[in-house]
Amino acid sequence: MAEDAKAKGNAAFSAGRFDEAVHHFSEAIDLAPGNHVLYSNRSAAYASLQRYDAALADARKTVELKPDWAKGYSRLGAAHLGLGDADEAVAAYTKGLELDPANEALKAGLADARAAAAKSRGQPPQGASPFAKIFQGPELWAKLTADPTTRGYLQQPDFLKMIQDIQKNPNNLNMYLSDPRMMQVIGVLLNVKMRGGTDDMASESPEPEQAKPQSEPVKKTPEPEPEPQPMEVSEEGKEAKERKAEAQKEKDLGNAAYKKKDFETAIQHYTRAMELDNEDISYITNRAAVYLEMGKYDDCIKDCDRAVERGRELHSDFKMIARALTRKGTALMKLAKSSKDYEPAIETFQKALTEHRNPDTLKKLNDAERAKKELEQQEYFDPKIADEEREKGNEFFKEQKYPEAVKHYTEAVKRNPKDHKAYSNRAACYTKLGALPEGLKDAEKCIELDPSFSKGYTRKGAIQFFMKEYDKALETYQEGLKHDPNNQELMDGVRRCIEQINKANRGDISPEELKERQAKGMQDPEIQNILTDPVMRQVLIDFQENPKAAQEHLKNPQVMNKIQKLVSAGIVQMR
Repeated sequence: MAEDAKAKGNAAFSAGRFDEAVHHFSEAIDLAPGNHVLYSNRSAAYASLQRYDAALADARKTVELKPDWAKGYSRLGAAHLGLGDADEAVAAYTKGLELDPANEALKAGLADARAAAAKSRGQPPQGASPFAKIFQGPELWAKLTADPTTRGYLQQPDFLKMIQDIQKNPNNLNMYLSDPRMMQVIGVLLNVKMRGGTDDMASESPEPEQAKPQSEPVKKTPEPEPEPQPMEVSEEGKEAKERKAEAQKEKDLGNAAYKKKDFETAIQHYTRAMELDNEDISYITNRAAVYLEMGKYDDCIKDCDRAVERGRELHSDFKMIARALTRKGTALMKLAKSSKDYEPAIETFQKALTEHRNPDTLKKLNDAERAKKELEQQEYFDPKIADEEREKGNEFFKEQKYPEAVKHYTEAVKRNPKDHKAYSNRAACYTKLGALPEGLKDAEKCIELDPSFSKGYTRKGAIQFFMKEYDKALETYQEGLKHDPNNQELMDGVRRCIEQINKANRGDISPEELKERQAKGMQDPEIQNILTDPVMRQVLIDFQENPKAAQEHLKNPQVMNKIQKLVSAGIVQMR
């Protein structure tokens, strides 16, 4: 039970329905209060709703229940950070990293917490370079392109990767300061010239003038400044660029072959692209798509796992990683043979949605959950056990142990949802227990499954009679008599309904009963439609003001039927 609620909570969280996720996780906690994972999940949901006080309480409970679980400290750090307590967040993330030093989420959280702590003190974060902020401005690429020297660097893949790495994490600048190109870049961005070779900043102050004769100084023709020579691209850089271009060509050829359904050729091209360039996971995901079309689901799954792993290493676009996970989930669905087999697919789709909330992925998740539920019902189907459970229910019904009987009839329905008798018997139980709406629903299901089964009509008619809906009960009994004209129970039902209707016509009911019946009738959509019908409103006026016209109206069967419904509901009285 707790696992079911947890699964619902995870699905809601993945779909961005955080309030619903909190509700399901709370249900799971009520059923399994010692499960630390449930508190952790609910803490994440609260944090997503920016309810950081509640998130902190759940995170503390997580750590209390499982002090050696690193993820609990991640939740604790996130909650503290949300509340603006950066120092406590640093302490929490640090503790988590002591338990799991390789945990990337904790490392990222610690970096954020330290940055927030430093900001609150008006200091740069620990380990940050004072030059880091110049790489964040929008004018960065414009300056590098405008300068003749750094413009050449832009053709070098390793240089571009270096700049992008610093933009993602400014603290990484210190790692690249030994690279002469980086010193040149800093000079360009700070508008300071750098000397070649020593990398020292050129002095901006003029050299001291030497003593000169009093004669007029000789004017020197200024020497023209040498044209800056473009930076030569290294052989390695040229080769890398050529390989990327070749890989792109292979990808284009693969795409063309895929559109033509020439899957083997497409695989060859995508594989060649992967060999040429291992920094673009789209080649891997494209090959996975081909394997999916070919029905090679295991190969598709392997490629998707490879794409996700490599994508994490390269810090690839989250949409690309989500695409790989979605394809993997689709392949897992294709391989599913039982309801249990759908669980990995559902989990994979949920992970994809945490990367990117794509409508197509959400639809696939819903399809997988629906298919799993249908298979569970099919796997649970067993007519023999259903008959045994129905018989057990009958025994308890005879002993007037109606709750126990309902339990066994419910199991019978689960084992065989097409067993109309189980619905009929459970409807009888609900009637005895006074649960009339539930009983009415079961009786209607019984009739739906077997319209010729007389008991279904007697169950439904009896419930409607107890609900004082005599006109509806009369219709039900009469419908049953069409299938079984000699059924005494149905005929008795018709007689009782007519007695009650006539009693209302004669005014032989108490004012309280009349008031109750009228209030109930006014809630009936059918009665509401009759009273708002312009034709029927005119008919009712004629009954009061023009008896002759009223008699003509009664010759119309449809009008007469509607008048009878109003009489049965106590809205109109015939005298």
